[in-house]
Amino acid sequence: MYQCKYPHLFSPITLAGTLFKNRLFASPTGGQHTHYMNHPINEMICYYERKAIGGAASVCIGDAMVDSEIALANGAHILLDDQTGKSHLNKLSDAISRHGAVASIELSHGGSGARISYNEGHTIYGPVASDSNSFGKPIHAEPMTEEIIQRTIRKHAEAAAWAKQCGFGMVTLHGGHGWLLHQFMSPTLNTRTDEWGGSFEKRMRFPIAVIKAVREAVGPNFPIEIRLSGSECYEGGYDVNYGIKIAKELDGLVDLLHISAGSHEDDRVFTVTHPSMFLEDGVNVKYAAEIKKHVKTPVATVGALSEPEFLEEIIASGKADVVELARGLICDPDLPIKARSGRDDEIAHCVRCFTCFSSLMTRGQFCCALNPELSNEHDTKYDRPAAKKQKVLIAGGGVAGMQAALTASKRGHEVILCEKGERLGGVLRCEELVPFKKHLSQYLDLQERMIGRAPIEVRLNTEVTPELAQEIAPDVIIAAMGAKPANPPIPGIEKAVTAEEMYVNPEQSGKKLVVLGGGLVGCELAIFMAGRGCDVTVVEMAPAPNFGWNILQGQSVNIEFEKLGIKLCTKTKVKAIEDGVVIAEGPEGEVHFEADSVVAALGMKPLREEALALSLCAPEFHQIGDCRDVKNIYSATNAAYQIAMDLGRV
Repeated sequence: MYQCKYPHLFSPITLAGTLFKNRLFASPTGGQHTHYMNHPINEMICYYERKAIGGAASVCIGDAMVDSEIALANGAHILLDDQTGKSHLNKLSDAISRHGAVASIELSHGGSGARISYNEGHTIYGPVASDSNSFGKPIHAEPMTEEIIQRTIRKHAEAAAWAKQCGFGMVTLHGGHGWLLHQFMSPTLNTRTDEWGGSFEKRMRFPIAVIKAVREAVGPNFPIEIRLSGSECYEGGYDVNYGIKIAKELDGLVDLLHISAGSHEDDRVFTVTHPSMFLEDGVNVKYAAEIKKHVKTPVATVGALSEPEFLEEIIASGKADVVELARGLICDPDLPIKARSGRDDEIAHCVRCFTCFSSLMTRGQFCCALNPELSNEHDTKYDRPAAKKQKVLIAGGGVAGMQAALTASKRGHEVILCEKGERLGGVLRCEELVPFKKHLSQYLDLQERMIGRAPIEVRLNTEVTPELAQEIAPDVIIAAMGAKPANPPIPGIEKAVTAEEMYVNPEQSGKKLVVLGGGLVGCELAIFMAGRGCDVTVVEMAPAPNFGWNILQGQSVNIEFEKLGIKLCTKTKVKAIEDGVVIAEGPEGEVHFEADSVVAALGMKPLREEALALSLCAPEFHQIGDCRDVKNIYSATNAAYQIAMDLGRV
């Protein structure tokens, strides 16, 4: 039976409700392949996508600038205040997330080091006036005025909201290495004497204001990471004790404290921030380990990391909760997959020769002494040799499971598809009676038919357990177990039925039906039941129905609501469900809704724990569809296809 050599490294972690499949993140690296408007081009997209294909839990795009006028420190930054790049950024985030990784983007501001902005003729700003040299050229920064401070706080918030809109699942605030947030926190760099400096608490006001503005912009269920220098690592700079103070002040305000080291204020510290071959592996782990003793927020470490045994020890011993790799994944983007499957002797470890950074500075692009694929990812992306045949066990025969089975079988793998119910198709089979969902039923029938024609072993009425997985001994397990209703603790909620139950037995409804929840599930059920003659009321706590990104479907729903006379009550919170009545609190006080039946369509909860019970039962494990994140059919089928296409690649 398979036994994972690194169970701590490959255990998942949840940050702000987002599941990261392991503890190995691709840390921010700046993108250099952009066109003249600083939009990412295909070569850049393929560079980041390659890390997701290799198994990293998160892939972060580095050095995306929040202010295209006064923040630019290098020449090829993504500009987060330029909305003409929407399609490019969505393509970039999708290229990462479709392989099961969380796409993140680093929000940055050069502050007094914004040399590109300065050379373009703009006034640049830091906490105080300063003069410095950048690549041999003098630059001068003015002290930030109150107007510029407020502008910069707003720019961070707008950039975060824009990143979320463009498909990114996390943002990383750059608060280290001598960038603007670091400049304000550093007692060496911030010698102001007003409300933005002069004491530790006042130096922290600006980064805290930025964090709070970003949180308001993205909402509570969206992870925010901040990169900090645990120590400035130069004479006269702050040490780890001050780094601990910073981390404690930010504890609970962010979801991940990413502890790096150094500041570009001293050129010699570059090779500490990015450790040279003359320093030991994990030279900066000590800063994260010390900080972790003083905070409750999860902590990440970074720098000179690539040995799986060492990475496992860092997590297992509690030095950090996450390990972040930059050059380690530049050298071998398949490091996570190889470590997970026990092929440590196939990993190409970074020799820290700085070929990559030197090439970036002289040629404008990364290259690697050991990895010829780097910067050529686009050329090799479609070079797909025949897959190495593997035994693939798929747990769940819904939309995602069926697509994964078909794609994996087509790629030449031995596939066993298990479904705990008596029929393939999953929860969507409940909508077979819905006239406007007939094409969805046809699609499910087609997928089931094609599985019957493929060399796929189907086991119905079979739940995949660790014992069954041990018996089958697969090379790969794909968990596609779906989700269950997530009902809040409303008094009387047990009197409500689920949307699935109402779809299957619509005759149980009676005349008056109250639907709790104004998402697409609740609204589409309301249309179905109103079409059957029910008097339907939809109760939604938010100011408007939630149609997600599917604005055209939302528009269609609104038309049907008006046509069928469905009542929509927004800004209304359900307080209790009693026999024949729903009691709620609306904008004008308490309101009662008569109800012969009540349907709870209040969202779904991923069956993550059930899936994760299988996570260490095979050399390779993937979690797709609603048991990872409850989204939609597109997300489920797309993830299933991409994951199955990746199987047997190395």
